[in-house]
Amino acid sequence: MAVNRSNDPFLGFKFVVEINGLRIGAFSEVTGLQVEIEVHDYREGGVNDFVHKLAGPARYPTNLVLKHGLMDSVELWDWIQDTVQGKIIRRNGSIVLQDSAGKTRWRWNFKAAYPVKWSGPDMRAAAAEVAVETLELAHRGLTTQPI
Repeated sequence: MAVNRSNDPFLGFKFVVEINGLRIGAFSEVTGLQVEIEVHDYREGGVNDFVHKLAGPARYPTNLVLKHGLMDSVELWDWIQDTVQGKIIRRNGSIVLQDSAGKTRWRWNFKAAYPVKWSGPDMRAAAAEVAVETLELAHRGLTTQPI
């Protein structure tokens, strides 16, 4: 009997990050894909056995945090430097999940992002580790689309 693997969950280790349509480096970690719906309590007069829970606006409680190995590319550094100098440049982008064959399987799109924090690599002479930089992005929302 053949096993149908089409319903297996996707693995989270193969992904790319696109900013303004360009694939930017090989990222090792992305966190902050999160959305919450605010809930407001509404007490209706004469109804004492429950409180209505009304949906409020969506909010994005965490920033996107992108980590990748430090390379010769300076696009991300230049972007944070523009922000430091007061030149806020908002960019759209995507986190693209791929299957083991490299085919796009899912896409999270973020809107109007700009850098709010950059962290450089930790340096330790006794460790043979990849130098990793971290970029944190504030954004105006997430949309998603299965492929």
